[in-house]
Amino acid sequence: MRSPKLAALELKRFGRGKLPRAALVALLLLPLLYGALYLWSFWDPYGSLDKIPVALVNDDKGADAAGKKVAAGDEITKKLLDSKVFDWQEVNSKDAKDGVENGSYYLSLTMPSDFSERIASSSGDSPETGALQVRTNDSNNYIVGQISRSVFSEVRRAASTNASRSFLDKIFISFSDIHEATEKAAKGAKDLDGGIGKAKKGSKDLANGLTNAKKGSGDLSGGIKKLDKGAADLATGSKQVADGTKELSQKVNKVAGQVRPYLKDDAKSIARAAQLVADSSKAARHHLDTLVKGAPVAAADARKASNDLAAAHKEFCEDAADGDATAADAAVKARLCPVFKRGVTAAANAAKVAEDVNAMVKDNKGDLATLDARLADLQTKSQALVSEAPHLDDDLKSAVAKVNALNSGAQKVSQGATKLHTGLVSARTGATDLDKGVGKLQTGANNLDGGLFKLADGSGKLAGGLHDGVAKIPDYDKDARDKRTEVMADPVKLASQSMHKAPNYGTGFAPYFIPLSLWVGAMVAYMLIQPLNRRALAAGASAWRIAFAGWLPVATLGVLQIAALMSVLHWGLGLEMTRTAGTLGFLALVTCCFAAIVQWLNARFGAAGRILVLAVLMLQLTSAGGTYPVQTSPAFFNAIHPFLPMTYVVEGLRRLISGGGLEPVWTGSLVLAAFTAGALALTALSARRKQVWTLDRLHPELSL
Repeated sequence: MRSPKLAALELKRFGRGKLPRAALVALLLLPLLYGALYLWSFWDPYGSLDKIPVALVNDDKGADAAGKKVAAGDEITKKLLDSKVFDWQEVNSKDAKDGVENGSYYLSLTMPSDFSERIASSSGDSPETGALQVRTNDSNNYIVGQISRSVFSEVRRAASTNASRSFLDKIFISFSDIHEATEKAAKGAKDLDGGIGKAKKGSKDLANGLTNAKKGSGDLSGGIKKLDKGAADLATGSKQVADGTKELSQKVNKVAGQVRPYLKDDAKSIARAAQLVADSSKAARHHLDTLVKGAPVAAADARKASNDLAAAHKEFCEDAADGDATAADAAVKARLCPVFKRGVTAAANAAKVAEDVNAMVKDNKGDLATLDARLADLQTKSQALVSEAPHLDDDLKSAVAKVNALNSGAQKVSQGATKLHTGLVSARTGATDLDKGVGKLQTGANNLDGGLFKLADGSGKLAGGLHDGVAKIPDYDKDARDKRTEVMADPVKLASQSMHKAPNYGTGFAPYFIPLSLWVGAMVAYMLIQPLNRRALAAGASAWRIAFAGWLPVATLGVLQIAALMSVLHWGLGLEMTRTAGTLGFLALVTCCFAAIVQWLNARFGAAGRILVLAVLMLQLTSAGGTYPVQTSPAFFNAIHPFLPMTYVVEGLRRLISGGGLEPVWTGSLVLAAFTAGALALTALSARRKQVWTLDRLHPELSL
């Protein structure tokens, strides 16, 4: 029987009585408890904040500032009572404290008695900050405390803006008084600038003249310093050269004195010896070449001769029949065969030696080539020495004379460099003293010119700055003051933009609770439907057919659960989906995947599999990032986040319901398909194993 028929038979069991039918209906509606009921409970909590009771305490006594009454507490109280943020209830301080403590109020906002006084102090000598007092009690409700922090931040900002407006308005009024005083100061600064300008011109001429003189003396001193340094380096270097040439001359003359008698008297003997070496090298190369070329031929010939001689000996002395030989032949053999035998042995030894020589030549061709090259080099150099031997004495004599002349010149250069350095030392001292004196005069002149320059520059800047200041200091009328006060009191506005905004909490959390309800639906379905058809197991059906037969009924029920759940969410709660068809198709793949995983856990682990289904559900809920970003969770949940299917389901549903790119949807579809195929394959393997009965299956340790 094929898998669809087996699946249909499994579903037909629920039509045999009232209780099975009721169970089937309950199974179809079960995801509504987890999906629709959960989402309904907090579909739009921010839209009902006006039902939350909050205590409002106004103890502010007001204050006077510049003849005006300031009542910041009354103003804030009126605006809060007109708002729809919370259910504000005006009470005294004691009732507010007791109410927050016993839970009558979720929180309280208090404006202290000196609230207006502190705000008005911004225009006085000792400004103080006004403080709004907020009291919360997390044991009443933690989330309300978090919401109140955002609301009261806006209240505090509005109060700060009102206080800033009053303070800034007074600042703008003072600008007119500053404008008039600055205009008078600008006129006096202009007169001062004219007199200072004349004095500056004379000091500048003096400073320019001394600057030129200082430059000349500085150049002179610097040049002499450089010459002195160069002369010192020259003296040192020439001394080192002179010492070196002297030592070289001594060594060359000593060696020449020892060598010249031999070169002069024995030039012909040297030439003959060199010629002998050249001829010997040439002959050695010839014999070496003959050895390389003749060794293979000699080895082959020696071996052939040895073989021929051995064959002749064998034929003459060993193979001939003794019965046919005459007495004379026998006598000859007796006398010649021993000699013949020794000849065969000697020929074999000679052939072996020839072969060894040939092997040696082959194995050492590289070394023989190197030897030949070195003999060629020795021959060339020996022949050159033959040509140069007759005039070696004259060449050495000429070289010695040149070295002696070099030494004499180096000694003279060293003496001259020493004298030059001594003279430049005295000139350097005088030039330095001259430069110092001119430098002091220049410094004084520059200080005078600099002081007058700064004074003139400062007076000019003062006059110009005051004139510019008169034009820049504003003189605002009332309308201009009001406009600028409003901007400066609250200079930054937040222009927020939300891409693919979810209209309420329910829409935002739907991608998290929908897969939760489908997993629970599959989990409960396999409590009523066997993961592996027992009839098919007993009949020995194909493992894949058994796996599909157990999976198809739950997958079909899952699709019906999706239809029921999404109908209630859309038409009952008002869930709007950007891509409705895509959402339904994706959820069909989700329920198929969840059914396959839950089926395998039940088929493989039996009663313990139901516990594992719950464990896997909890791991997915805590690591899917359905509420807070997964990065805010401990490292363990970040580690398992990419390896569980609900992660990809939540990310894909967010894009399908609220909008955005479809990359997570396609990725999630591939991951879910892989999980589905893998789970079905594992279920088929479990079915194959369960077709073999064991004692553990007959008497299980645990059953649910």
